[in-house]
Amino acid sequence: MLSIVATETSALTVISVPGIGARGDLTFLQLAFGYLIGRIGVAAWLLPGYFRGEQETAYQRLERRFGPGVRRMLSVIFLATRFLGDAVRIFAGAIPLALLTGWSAPTAILAMGGVTLLYTWFGGLKAVVWADVLQLAVYVAGGIATLVIAAELAGGMGSVVRQASAAGKLTVLNPTLSFTAPYALPGAILGGALLSAASHGTDHLIVQRLLATRSLGDARWALVGSGVLVILQFALFLLVGTAIWAARLAPEGMPGDSVLTRFVIDHLPTGFAGLMVAGVLAAAMSTQSSAISALASSMTHDLYASLTGRSDPAHLLKVGRAFSMAWGLALIAGALAFAAGTRDQGTPVVVLALSIASVTYGALLGAYLLAGAGPRVDGRAVMTGAVVAVTTMLVVLFAARLARWPGLAWLEPAGRLAWPWYVPLGTALCVVTGWAASHRPGGGDRAAQGGRA
Repeated sequence: MLSIVATETSALTVISVPGIGARGDLTFLQLAFGYLIGRIGVAAWLLPGYFRGEQETAYQRLERRFGPGVRRMLSVIFLATRFLGDAVRIFAGAIPLALLTGWSAPTAILAMGGVTLLYTWFGGLKAVVWADVLQLAVYVAGGIATLVIAAELAGGMGSVVRQASAAGKLTVLNPTLSFTAPYALPGAILGGALLSAASHGTDHLIVQRLLATRSLGDARWALVGSGVLVILQFALFLLVGTAIWAARLAPEGMPGDSVLTRFVIDHLPTGFAGLMVAGVLAAAMSTQSSAISALASSMTHDLYASLTGRSDPAHLLKVGRAFSMAWGLALIAGALAFAAGTRDQGTPVVVLALSIASVTYGALLGAYLLAGAGPRVDGRAVMTGAVVAVTTMLVVLFAARLARWPGLAWLEPAGRLAWPWYVPLGTALCVVTGWAASHRPGGGDRAAQGGRA
C-alpha cells in the first residue's frame, strides 16, 4: 500500500501541488475523491481476474481474450507512455537538486538517475518496494515540517485557517459542470475515477505491485487503502501551499511550481531544508525505480518472451536485468532531453506529465472494458478502437497549436478541453469504435482469430 502511494507520487506532486494550494483553493482534492472511486471499482471487478492463474503482467490477461497482437500493442503503448511521463518526472525532481547544489540540471539528472539505477538493478522489485516505503516516510515528514514552519511564519495555524477561509481558499467542492475548468466536480470525479482505474487497473507500474501481494484480499486492501492515503497526502501538500500563501511568501509574480522550492531555499532552517530536499529527491527516485522495474518486466514478458517463446525463469531474469539497465539509461537520456527542450519555453512539467499519461490511458481502459463486451468483439476491433482513441487524443492535446494553422481554426474548442476529461473521452472513443468495428460485416466471424475468447 505504501509502495503504491510512493510510486504514484512523483516530484511533481511535492513541487507542484503546494503551488496549486498557494494560487487557488482545495478543489484539487476532488480529483483524489475520483481516484478512490476508481480504485474501488478496480478492486471489485479487475483484481479477481489477475489472481486467477499466473500472470506476469497486466497485458497478459488481454492475450487470453484477444490474442498476442493486442497484448503487444498495449504493452508498446504502456512502454511509450511510461517512458515519456517518467522522463518528465525525473527532470522535475532534478530541478530542486540543481538549485540547491549549484549543479546544472543535466548534472543533477545524471547524479540522481545513476544512484537510482544502481539500487534498482541490484535489488529488483523487493528493493524498489522497501525503498519506496522509506522514501514515502521522508517526503511526508518533510511536508509536515514545512507546513509547521510556514504556519508559524503566518502567525500560527489558526491564522492560516482564518486568512484562507476569508479568501475562499478552503473550498473543496466546485459542483459546476465545466469542460474547460480542470477542477469542477463532475469532470474531476469522472476523470479522476477513470484515470485511477486505468493507471491502477491496466498500467503495469501499479499492477506489478498488486500481483506481488500474497492474496486477492491483500491486493484489495493495498489498492483501496492507497486511495485514502493519497487524499490525505494531497491535502497535506495543498495546505503547505496555503500556509506559504498566508505567510505572504508566495508573491503573485512567482510561478506556482517555484513556490515550495523558493520557500525551502529562503525560509526553512538548516536541517529542515535538507529534509525537504531529501523528500523531493525521494519522490523522484521512487518514481524512477518503479518505472525501471515495470518497464523491464513488461518488455521481458510482453514482448521478448512473447516473440521468442522463451519461458524459463532463469533466462528471463537475466534478460529482465539487462532491460532494467537499458531502461534506466533511457530514462536518464529522456530527462536530459526534456531539460534541453523546455529550457526556454516555461512549460509547467506537471502539465506535460499529466497530459502524456491521460492521452493513452483511455485506450488502455477501453481495451479492458471491451474484453467483457461479448465474444463478437475481436482483437482487430480492439486494436482499431485503441488506435482511433490515441490518435484523436493526440489531436486534442495539440489542438490549441494546430488551430493556428490555416483551415484548422475549428480545432480551437478542443484545445480548451480540461485534461481530466481526456481519459473519459479516450475510453469512450476506444469502446465505441471497437464495438462498431466488431459489428462490421463479417466482424464476428473473426472473433476466434483475434484471440482465445
